[in-house]
Amino acid sequence: MDEVFGIAAFRSRQQVMNFEGALRRAGLRVKVISTPRDVAVGCGLSVRFEIADAGSVMQVLQKTRPGNLIGLYQVDRRGGGRPKLTVLARM
Repeated sequence: MDEVFGIAAFRSRQQVMNFEGALRRAGLRVKVISTPRDVAVGCGLSVRFEIADAGSVMQVLQKTRPGNLIGLYQVDRRGGGRPKLTVLARM
């Protein structure tokens, strides 16, 4: 399946849930997913968001300043094989 999306990876499940709520309140479509193996750091959960919303996610990030954030990543699953991971922001 070809897809490109963003994730916010955290060290704490509580922070995942808090950030997901903040993004939903900002009107963004998000969901909690298992962190892709390529990131393989943290609590095992991440917030998935549409890559087109990355700018809005960054704005919410700056406003809320969540603790335990590992970083924001773009996950590119096009062309088969292992997904390509690109860092959007690290904390």
